[in-house]
Amino acid sequence: MEIISISLDSETLKRVNEIQERLGFKSRSKMLRSAMQSLINDYGGMGSLGGEVESVFVVTYKENERNHVSDILHRFKDVVETEMHHHHAGKGIDVLNLDTSAARTKELFNELKRSKCVSSVTCSVISERKR
Repeated sequence: MEIISISLDSETLKRVNEIQERLGFKSRSKMLRSAMQSLINDYGGMGSLGGEVESVFVVTYKENERNHVSDILHRFKDVVETEMHHHHAGKGIDVLNLDTSAARTKELFNELKRSKCVSSVTCSVISERKR
């Protein structure tokens, strides 16, 4: 197994330690390997999509970042079938239903994942219709 190092600010390290303890991971390395596997699964699943896709996205962000997230979503208004928006405890939460090509689904997913304004994004594929 290869060893890598990462730099974390003190607040992130504190949260990592809290999550490790709460979830019962024996080491930070084991927990971070698990988190990386989740990320690989997210992106790996996206990579194999083809044809037309119906999906549900859940996007969370700080409430004061709404305009930035809205700008991203505005560029995809042609594929968003339904959008539900909610605020709770200083967070914005958007639930989106998309029915579009796999390419557009991947494009939105990647743009949201890369955005510094977005705290988290998940995508659940409801159906995939191959061409």
